Amino acid sequence: MKTILDLRSDLDSGKVTSLELFNESNLKAHKYQEKFNSFVTIIDKKEEALSNSLLSGIPYALKDNFSTKGILSTASSNILKNYVPVYSATVYKKLQAAGAVLVGKTVLDELAMGGTGTTGHTGIVKNPWDDTREIGGSSAGSAASVALGIVPFSIGSDTGDSIRKPAAFGGVVGFKPTYGRISRYGLFPFASSLDHVGCFTRCVRDASIVTDILKGFDERDMTSLPDEDIKYIDVIDNDIKGKKLFYVKEITDPNLYKDAGMETLEILNKFKETIKICKSIGFEVEEVSIDEKLLKAIYPAYMTISSAEATSNNSNLTGIPFGPRGEGDNINDIMFDARTKGFSELIKRRFILGSYILQRENQERLFKNAQRLRHLIVDKMNELFEKYDAMILPASGGIAPKFDSEIDRMSGRYLILENHMAIANFGGFPSITIPNGFVNNMPVGINITGKAFDDALTLNIANKIEESLGYKDLIKEEYDV
Repeated sequence: MKTILDLRSDLDSGKVTSLELFNESNLKAHKYQEKFNSFVTIIDKKEEALSNSLLSGIPYALKDNFSTKGILSTASSNILKNYVPVYSATVYKKLQAAGAVLVGKTVLDELAMGGTGTTGHTGIVKNPWDDTREIGGSSAGSAASVALGIVPFSIGSDTGDSIRKPAAFGGVVGFKPTYGRISRYGLFPFASSLDHVGCFTRCVRDASIVTDILKGFDERDMTSLPDEDIKYIDVIDNDIKGKKLFYVKEITDPNLYKDAGMETLEILNKFKETIKICKSIGFEVEEVSIDEKLLKAIYPAYMTISSAEATSNNSNLTGIPFGPRGEGDNINDIMFDARTKGFSELIKRRFILGSYILQRENQERLFKNAQRLRHLIVDKMNELFEKYDAMILPASGGIAPKFDSEIDRMSGRYLILENHMAIANFGGFPSITIPNGFVNNMPVGINITGKAFDDALTLNIANKIEESLGYKDLIKEEYDV
């Protein structure tokens, strides 16, 4: 699959038609479905939409936690397995207006809670580079659909790293802009103060094109931001000489990972090489220190806040207004039966944890303390952003794990190195993962996180680094099916 701009050129020259592109994507979606399980729903009839945007006629995939009128929208949960919405998410409507063509709705970890791509009600999503490994989550199918070359871009959501970690494991670009930059109206909420909409693409330039289409104020989403008087694609090639990057010693020091194994050490070595390249092309890069206690608080603070918000947000999933009706002699028994059958064990644990955190006697000790920790972490980042333009770090502490290695990826093998990307959700910072080569024949990535509202510069920085690394538009030549 070519990049968006390549496809745009082919369409404009008459080399290919939109219908031919859709048919090619549809054919690949069906071909790879049994092996990799990217989709909950594959669309077999092309949508008709005319536009003069860069995305007009371009096929894409949409995570199945976005509401699409008349199209099954399950959030990969049994409790929503038959849910067909009567309204559409703003993101879907904007893509329709831009003439982009929906190929299918993609598999996610159930209700977007999890980082493995293994808990969706239709089965696990496999990594195109090695089908014995995870692609990561929760935006698993969206990442795999781009990594497989089915579509040139896809839409996901990111609450802790759910776009950026799968992008690293799949060898693609994953970008989430500033909190509120893209409307969340019609996105099934997980944790409202952390949820972001973003995209997967084959290069940074394409991520800027997709974000240009999606960004802007939405009166249906009170957290959405006014549109900037700027197109990211127009400034993606700006000069970056003198721009300052930082990385965190307590996250990248190899001495902390002596027992972690060769994969982690190779990733850290590749990261050091990338820092040298950044300096050679004009960036100023410095190492900074952050209190390790604060960094170790990222994961528990994330789990506390997200579980509490998820419990509140999903309280309407009772099996009564929609979803399979439970059995019972009274409303409480019906709800109990529906939720017992409708939720996986992981989701049940998250909701039990969230309910405990939200109990009046626990709120001060747990929920409010987690919010205070979040505040301290964001304050430290904003202090660093007064001096630096962006933070650069490895996107993970290892390659995509085998399926039998762990259940909930946010717990991670090495707490700080695996979970630091949640910082960008805490502060609503723009954050992007780009490919950084291979370890043991599996793709790995680096992550760049910028200042809030400075999406244009974050994309600009990532684009310059991508050009220098030479890992743009990675794709395997053949997939066994």
